Amino acid sequence: MLTQVLGTVLASGAEAEGAGNMPYIIGGGIFAFFLLLLFVCVSFTNVGNRHEAHAEVEDSHKQFSNKHGHHDH
Repeated sequence: MLTQVLGTVLASGAEAEGAGNMPYIIGGGIFAFFLLLLFVCVSFTNVGNRHEAHAEVEDSHKQFSNKHGHHDH
């Protein structure tokens, strides 16, 4: 799919190069890239909700461990 989009962009870039539409081609490529990133992010939105949350075990080697007795129970 990505190769088809890239081929289309390159083909339209070859046609429009003489017309001076290069900023639109570059912007369209960047826009397509960000749409791809958006699709990846939306695809993985449910990954954090697969398992039920549980309390974190006490880690004495943690850099900022909770040493003041303020536990989130």
